[in-house]
Amino acid sequence: MATLARASRAEIEALLGAPPQHELLKAPETGTVMLEGRAGGAGQRFNLGEATVTRCVVRLAGGRMGFSYALGRDGRKARLAALLDARLQDEAEDSALHQGIAALARGQAAARELASRKAAATKVDFFTMVRGE
Repeated sequence: MATLARASRAEIEALLGAPPQHELLKAPETGTVMLEGRAGGAGQRFNLGEATVTRCVVRLAGGRMGFSYALGRDGRKARLAALLDARLQDEAEDSALHQGIAALARGQAAARELASRKAAATKVDFFTMVRGE
């Protein structure tokens, strides 16, 4: 689900294909959540700010339920991600869906690695030189 949350709506639509028959238990609704941070990654927690999130809950014809939360206001993306969540709960689901999600995860990891390399290339190490007097 983390991979789907980071994916674009177009990527999710391509992965899902034709949406299966389903019932909306909670239509896509947008709200805010509080983000928390930690000083230095391990210090005390503090409120960093708020983020807009859209959530959705669906039920497929077979009874499986799917849930999703997506950053932003894209209700269609949240609905499609919930449909994928419900489909992934079926053990008989074809492996093409699982392979598609694995490919998305690999692409996202490569993008993070590239961004990390670009940031590391601009890193400046500051040090103090001792004057020889």
